[in-house]
Amino acid sequence: MTATTKPAKAKHLVTGARGEALAARYLEEQGLTVLSKNWRCNEGELDLVLTDGHILVVCEVKTRTSDNYGGPAEAVDNAKAGRIRRLARQWRVQNGVAHVVTRYDIVAILWPSDGEPQINHLRGVL
Repeated sequence: MTATTKPAKAKHLVTGARGEALAARYLEEQGLTVLSKNWRCNEGELDLVLTDGHILVVCEVKTRTSDNYGGPAEAVDNAKAGRIRRLARQWRVQNGVAHVVTRYDIVAILWPSDGEPQINHLRGVL
């Protein structure tokens, strides 16, 4: 590798980024409004923060190319759900909406390399 070339992005990062972009478009088509994508703080990252009417929606996006190791949504365990809730509290405080009603969703995408993506929007599951 020369000084002018960058290492290739890991395949799972590319898959994740494609899935997050697809999820944002899908949710917007469903009438939600994206407020933040990949919001970061010292403790971690929120994939998508949106509004659904007067409800704030914090959405974790999980994309897999196969279900060989379980479905995409299965990757969100109790520890991950707790971290998402803590991060969401920080997002709300930072954005001056500390006490707004919040729903926690998962968009699970199964996107085989040789096929069309299957999107499953799980509302209020975290």
